[in-house]
Amino acid sequence: MTNAPILLAFDTATDVCSVALAIGGEIVESSETVGHAHSERLLPMIDALLAQRGLRLADCDAIAFGAGPGSFTGLRIACSVAQGLAWGAGKRVIPVGNLAALARRACDGRSAARRVVAAVDARMREAYWAVYERRDGACVELAPPALGAAAELGALIDRWWPDVVAGDALDAFPELAGHVASWERLPALRASAAPIAALALEAWRAGRTVAPHEAAPLYVRDRVALTVDERRAAQAAT
Repeated sequence: MTNAPILLAFDTATDVCSVALAIGGEIVESSETVGHAHSERLLPMIDALLAQRGLRLADCDAIAFGAGPGSFTGLRIACSVAQGLAWGAGKRVIPVGNLAALARRACDGRSAARRVVAAVDARMREAYWAVYERRDGACVELAPPALGAAAELGALIDRWWPDVVAGDALDAFPELAGHVASWERLPALRASAAPIAALALEAWRAGRTVAPHEAAPLYVRDRVALTVDERRAAQAAT
């Protein structure tokens, strides 16, 4: 393994499709708001970014992807594309958690951000959340990605005494708007391919890579669909 690998990273966990390259300590990113068109846009965006840097897929040392949690379909697309590209090019894969990437982005440029809660809207009046702490420049996981009810999120966050809470759950649940808290709110912040590439670099240097067939999404929620009756009940409760 080289000290300065070339890593390709991408994320399709939200309505934004993003692609990044880590090249010798520099990270470059391209992103587009694509809605549900990730399967149409991801590969052309990868090709375009590689071409801009005069690279081929064969030049990359490994392929990283946003493993989740996030959109069920988006996670499947990212994982399957990473597996397919890595298998064809004979590369290793680095799955990176989206909440870890969100926490990394929250820590960047904020010296006071020691402990971060990453919380994003999971629909169905629930949020995906996790807790990270900055230690020696790295974001260490204190609480793994989990699913929490909207009504419990404020108390759950308070329990961890964070400096920063990042993610769209702060905007998705109106009850959090009046929550009295000492933490800094970053509701517009989201994970993307750039912090995924940064975390993938750390994983690469630590030897944390997997074979293509071992890569898998991190869904967190066991069930990804509701019955008609369950959807009606959820709508009536809002």
